[in-house]
Amino acid sequence: MHQFSALSTLPLASSYFNLWTDDFEKINIGAYQLTILHTNDQHSRIDPFPQDAPKYAGEGGFARRAALIDKIRNELKGNLLLLDAGDVFQGTPYFNYFGGKLEFDLMSRMRYTACTIGNHDFDNGLKGLDEALRFAHFPIICSNYDFSKTVLCGKIKKSLVINKKNIRIGIYGLGINPSNLIPENLFGNTVFLDPLTTAQEMEDLLKHKEKCHLIICLSHLGYRYEHEQRLNDMTLAEKLFHTHLIIGGHTHTFMESPNIVRNAQDGKVLVTQAGWGGLRLGRIDFQFDEVKNVLSSRFLMEKIF
Repeated sequence: MHQFSALSTLPLASSYFNLWTDDFEKINIGAYQLTILHTNDQHSRIDPFPQDAPKYAGEGGFARRAALIDKIRNELKGNLLLLDAGDVFQGTPYFNYFGGKLEFDLMSRMRYTACTIGNHDFDNGLKGLDEALRFAHFPIICSNYDFSKTVLCGKIKKSLVINKKNIRIGIYGLGINPSNLIPENLFGNTVFLDPLTTAQEMEDLLKHKEKCHLIICLSHLGYRYEHEQRLNDMTLAEKLFHTHLIIGGHTHTFMESPNIVRNAQDGKVLVTQAGWGGLRLGRIDFQFDEVKNVLSSRFLMEKIF
């Protein structure tokens, strides 16, 4: 078994601050607060980008992100979720050598709450993903991949419910259509289920049966496609009923602030994504009123360098 070195602490800097709320006077007066930190498409970028890289020179790195997460966690005294929207694997020799075990081990040390599956997380096949999962001490969630006839049967959750200081949070995950994207020999007997139908079923379950106050979708469908008629986070949001936040991946989209989309009931859905390569750490602070309805949210995107 490979031994992985501990994370170190390196200097940090934050970049952007944005805010969305219905009533600016309600900021910071909610009865309850919950912070969501999020990443996506890390692509095995354990180290910062090289100093001679044509883009992002010296930026990113797991150690810097870990230090920032620890700082925020200490400030908030633990009322925080840390989530990832998939494609943890592939992109540097670390994946070629460790097969995803290192990435999951370091994410476990950072105390990730949950992660969904991206297309590149199949790059070592189902068996390779299964072997790497032994190092993931957090749940992997994917609602629209049926693994019942694979080695991953019973190892991937359809949804997750978490209680944080009287707030009940439901999380579900959506994987992209593997057709022409994931080779059949890597996807194996996994069955792809319609993501829209699955999302509506999951949010209904989490809202009505599980009685969740906040519902989050971890999506690897992609933010938006200009010339393709395939489901993406923006069109998905319009067709949902109870989901409050979509944390996306796949398209490597850098966002200054989340998009606010009107859902099928004219409610609000936040759609966000944090670029790729561990270059950003997204943060959303939700405020809830006394009966645990979402009151407001604040948004911060941290640049890791």
